[in-house]
Amino acid sequence: MSTPLRLVIFDVDGTLVDSQSDIVAAMTLAYAAVDEPVPPRAEILGVVGLSLDVIFPLLMPQMSAQGHAQMCEAYKNAYMEMRAQAGVKQSSPLYPGALEVLHGLQSEPDILLGVATGKSKRGLDKLIEGHGLEGLFVTQQVADFHPSKPHPSMILQAMSDAGVEARDTVMIGDTSFDMDMAAAAGVRGIGVGWGYHGRERLSAASVLIDDFAGLRPVLNEMWKVSA
Repeated sequence: MSTPLRLVIFDVDGTLVDSQSDIVAAMTLAYAAVDEPVPPRAEILGVVGLSLDVIFPLLMPQMSAQGHAQMCEAYKNAYMEMRAQAGVKQSSPLYPGALEVLHGLQSEPDILLGVATGKSKRGLDKLIEGHGLEGLFVTQQVADFHPSKPHPSMILQAMSDAGVEARDTVMIGDTSFDMDMAAAAGVRGIGVGWGYHGRERLSAASVLIDDFAGLRPVLNEMWKVSA
């Protein structure tokens, strides 16, 4: 009996890369653009993973749609400028062990890799190019074409692209939005303890890991594969 194809989908910010400094800085400039005080850092990081068109109405419900659009544009411009100045590797460094795990999983013929992120396509393309990740992900789902997490649309499309069933798909992320999205799509979720939400908010995860070294054993156990 042949081994079925498996799909491992990764969130990006807070899971593969640590982009919190630029996120907080860009958010600060977005608030400055509308002359509003910046919320606490923890509140900003708490909404990372959602799409921008959801984040600003959530954080500033009293503001007009025009104001939200202005903040969104200011955020995008600030983030792009900081990334261009610092370079992707400094602006959004990969977490320790991430690159090794990605290449290790990709080398296995029965495993396909994907991404499901609140980033724009332009932002994800720049990140992949900056870290030399071209060719690793067979499916890339971004905010431009889907409802915001935790809607299951990104995972459902990723499975369709890859031709992989829900039972053979895993979502890996650092936020409750990722884990709730996985549950909504009927797939298992692996929560990571190094991201922006903290372990206490990842109760919907099937399992939690504290570093990338712990990922492969967890996948082996899920799929009952010998190490």
